[in-house]
Amino acid sequence: MHTLCARGTMKPEINAAVGFLSRFLRIKGHMNDRQLQTFSQTLQDILAEQYKHHWFPDRPNKGSGYRCIRINHKMDPLVGQAGQRIGLSIQQLYLLLPSELTLWVDPFEVSYRIGEDGSICVLYESHPSTNGNPSITTGNSNPASSVTQVSPMVDSHISCKEELLVMGRTSPAKPYMMTVSS
Repeated sequence: MHTLCARGTMKPEINAAVGFLSRFLRIKGHMNDRQLQTFSQTLQDILAEQYKHHWFPDRPNKGSGYRCIRINHKMDPLVGQAGQRIGLSIQQLYLLLPSELTLWVDPFEVSYRIGEDGSICVLYESHPSTNGNPSITTGNSNPASSVTQVSPMVDSHISCKEELLVMGRTSPAKPYMMTVSS
């Protein structure tokens, strides 16, 4: 069965990613509440539509590269669409958002990295439960951070996040990852 309900919901993960990006606009952009609400709702709708056939809770790494939001020398087109909806040009978005940002929106985890050599931080993490509803173990993106143990990957396919970790690492891997918590 290929319906979204059968695959699991992506709403908590999308909300975490959109909330993270919206905070940059709120802090740096002096946006009013209506603009922020419109940006957030627009980006939530765009991401849900974009990800609906690329969301695999039973294999969370599958499609990770497709769901990766990337801002570097190019603005991510989905973020650009949401920004344009509230009257922000691509150039204005570049001023409001980090110039190097990678945001991974995967089933049960949303993480980000600012800068090419920055630490990967977890915004949202949950674990699937036997009754079909995920149990949230960490979450939200307040500035305080803590350290969480990284679990070994079960899927043999390399994800976007793993590829960047392996290709960009010059020192041995560390058994921990920064986590943002409340």
